[in-house]
Amino acid sequence: MDLIKVAEEAFATGKQHPKFKAGDTVTVAYKIIEGSKERVQLYRGVVIKIVGHEEKKRFTVRKMSGTIGVERIFPIESPNIESIEVNKVGKVRRAKLYYLRKLTGKAARIKEKRTNIKTEK
Repeated sequence: MDLIKVAEEAFATGKQHPKFKAGDTVTVAYKIIEGSKERVQLYRGVVIKIVGHEEKKRFTVRKMSGTIGVERIFPIESPNIESIEVNKVGKVRRAKLYYLRKLTGKAARIKEKRTNIKTEK
């Protein structure tokens, strides 16, 4: 048991990412290496699906680039992911949002989940 935990800790990146689910709008800061140069590219879109379990999870982010839909799959434990930021929490009723691929424009929007924030007087 101890040997397994040691091996898992050695391979884990140790980065903590926020909890998110399908329907959420996220910004993924992804490290890109071009030759000898290294830069961070922000990729913002809607999480269409999350597959896998524990450290082998992968999530697909879909964004519109002009009129063309672009999807990208990110492994959650990738060392190239600098950070993940949740911009909006979506209100959806299913785990895989493949139906978004057929929709365009305003029809492809996802309602935002309302949260109750109590203000003190």
